[in-house]
Amino acid sequence: MGSIFSKIIAGEIPCHKIDENDDFLAFLDISPLKEGHTLVIPKNETDYIFDIASEEYQALWLFAQRVAKKVEAAIECNKIGVAVVGLEVPHAHIHLIPINSVEDMNFANPKLSLSQERLAEIASMINS
Repeated sequence: MGSIFSKIIAGEIPCHKIDENDDFLAFLDISPLKEGHTLVIPKNETDYIFDIASEEYQALWLFAQRVAKKVEAAIECNKIGVAVVGLEVPHAHIHLIPINSVEDMNFANPKLSLSQERLAEIASMINS
């Protein structure tokens, strides 16, 4: 398939990494709904999240939980909202979004335009 996420995994496209292990990667969304909006992806490229094998699927959610706790500790918010949409990129991914209201999860909202410097600052805050 060769999605943009596969290019990020391969190091062909840079990202602001939040967490990584042998199977999964978490990085900041470059067009976030809120500061700290993080994408969690399996390194094994699968388009549809429910096509992931059960053991890997469960491990993905455990990894996402770990990442969500890191984001919540660093970004002021009431909770971390979770969404799986699956239409924008043909590579399964989980959105972790710091939220204070349900409106913060509205994907029709304008996306933030953050500089690379600001994204680096946010990643550093989450990773410290």
